Amino acid sequence: MRKTVWSMCGMCSVRCPIRVEVENGEIKWIEGNPHLLGGALCAKGSAGPALVADDERPRQPLIRKAGRGAGQWEEVSWYAALDYIADKMKKIKEKHGAEAMMMSCRGGPFPDMFKSFLHGFGSPNFTNHDSGCGRNVHHASKSVYGLGRKGFIYDIKNAKHLVLFGRNILAALRIAEANQVMDMLENGGKLTYVDVRQSMTGIKATRFFQVRPGTDYAFLLGTIHGLIKKEAYDKEFIERYVSDFDKLVEFIEPYTPDWAAKECGVKVKGIKDFINEVAEDRPKVIFHPGWMLSRYRDSFYASRALHILNVLMGNIEVEGGQLLPKTPGDCGVKGLRTLGSMVSEKPTQERADQVGTKYTHFDKGPGLFHLFYKAMETGKPYPVKGLICYRHDPFNCFPDPQAQKRALDNCDLLVSIDTHYSEFGWYSDVILPESTYLERDSAIVAQKGNKPRFIKRNKALEPRLDTKPMWEIVKMLADRLGFGDNFPYNSIEELWKWQLEPTGVSLEDFDEKGYAELTDTPIPIDQEKLEKNIKTPSGKIEIISKVLTDAGLPSLKEYESPLKPPKGQFRLVFGRTAVHAHGHTINNPLLHELMPDNSVWINKRAASKLGIAEGDLVDVIAHDGTTGVIKAHVTDFIHAEAIYVVHGFGRQVPLQTRAYHSGMSDQKLQGGLLQDMDPAGGGLCLCESIVTVLRSSKNPKRRVEL
Repeated sequence: MRKTVWSMCGMCSVRCPIRVEVENGEIKWIEGNPHLLGGALCAKGSAGPALVADDERPRQPLIRKAGRGAGQWEEVSWYAALDYIADKMKKIKEKHGAEAMMMSCRGGPFPDMFKSFLHGFGSPNFTNHDSGCGRNVHHASKSVYGLGRKGFIYDIKNAKHLVLFGRNILAALRIAEANQVMDMLENGGKLTYVDVRQSMTGIKATRFFQVRPGTDYAFLLGTIHGLIKKEAYDKEFIERYVSDFDKLVEFIEPYTPDWAAKECGVKVKGIKDFINEVAEDRPKVIFHPGWMLSRYRDSFYASRALHILNVLMGNIEVEGGQLLPKTPGDCGVKGLRTLGSMVSEKPTQERADQVGTKYTHFDKGPGLFHLFYKAMETGKPYPVKGLICYRHDPFNCFPDPQAQKRALDNCDLLVSIDTHYSEFGWYSDVILPESTYLERDSAIVAQKGNKPRFIKRNKALEPRLDTKPMWEIVKMLADRLGFGDNFPYNSIEELWKWQLEPTGVSLEDFDEKGYAELTDTPIPIDQEKLEKNIKTPSGKIEIISKVLTDAGLPSLKEYESPLKPPKGQFRLVFGRTAVHAHGHTINNPLLHELMPDNSVWINKRAASKLGIAEGDLVDVIAHDGTTGVIKAHVTDFIHAEAIYVVHGFGRQVPLQTRAYHSGMSDQKLQGGLLQDMDPAGGGLCLCESIVTVLRSSKNPKRRVEL
């Protein structure tokens, strides 16, 4: 008999709501939740059943029995693996204190469970992947509004103009967001895209600027200058809600559109026409502040400039602008119970990454993962001796895996919890295999928005291998460590009912659509009453941030022109594809068939000077001699100073036969960048690697007819 299961996708970090049809223990159909996504689903989501069927993933818990990275494993029971981990954690706590343990996750809607586990153990050192992703955006938003990067949602569908800087929104995609973009374009809206290369998003754009790599900030300064000189900004909004606008006017004086055009390598007429269009379309203009902006040394200030441009538009709580996400409380519904509330004594020790103490301007929530490596190496402010990574592969996320390994070798315990083999997992002491998202239930989460809701993941299948869901792994490990009472459940149904207890919502309320609606209509906020939603120290939108000033950092940073690579060298940039999710899906049988490897984009004129033709193998050589070999894609649609690759390839886990040595890894060519972060935003500078490109000697010998 065929049945419908409402669930959430787990193929990437977006976690789209889905509907799954199952018959006799087999998935017959999978699509986006028709009530929210109209049935739409991306290639990654459609390949979920292939993940379940894949045998090239951990089949049961594994404990290392040789040197780290040697790939020699002992297959053990869950009881043996969890006993091993608990014993190691107890010894670390006894010798170094509970704070010597840290835990990282991929981020997303479920951190309450993992943070509660670590805090229950007694450590403050919870973190995530975000210093290699969106920390600059998050901290830029906090410095302007006092709200983090999730403090706004974007009414793209009703916008007149959407402006994107490297946000390849139709490839690194969220289905709902991509649908909104297409609706906006069909309604006559404009899309401006700025990047070092053409992309799927740029092809759909009404205006595309191919800029010099590292000059986004210059373009934005020129845009701010042009709008201020035209007085094309919301004077009433700024007068009411914004502080130190006069200092922005003074700072921006030298950064004219003419200057910006020259610095970025684009035509000044294009910039001026763009400014005129934005002036006409406001306030229904959205300058997207970025998703992943761990790129250049001024990416924090680029994101901050994007936020300031939204302020100039006066687009907060305006149709077609930025909207404040509403919570269950805005619907008169109490929030879900949190596992964090069960931790009676929150850890008070200084974080090992020193976020909140040495780095007072950074958000303590997840801190900054890469700074923990310093503590591992130096023992300061205290030793870090254990790391658990859940769905997070730092070797695939952060620069210079070899430097990471040197730091991790000071740890007594490394644990990977994931559905597949990761490169970090291959170097770990223990691998705990999580059930795939189609084989596991997950905790209920609240999704904020114009119409808030509660939603949960229901498993569609029983696990076909000896795997477990995270809610059970956490509970079993906490029991062994003596604080299992912090997790008051023995089944997922008990957890769900416990979470819902104060809300007045029942499990039956999820049956019809897969989620529980908390309101029938969108909840607006009167723009006349925005003060309570601005969370800066001054209560105003801050052009000059008190938090940055107190940390000795500028709020408006003078522009510094990026280095132009020497002849034969290029700035290595990377990006995403709609087919793969970082390195998580590279070995998926279906997705591998669609995209088995990556290639390197190189400008046609630059390639010609180096004797490189389309399809040639090239050597990409980092400053430390690390070399990657990859096929060249020769094109006009990338700036001559840059080369580009899709991130996530070049994996070196032998049991992943499809992905093994397939394509080239960008992060392995980022030697020396592990601690190279934007000092104001905390994001790593992942696009500051200058590499040499040569036609490879591995190309077939050319034959000459005599």
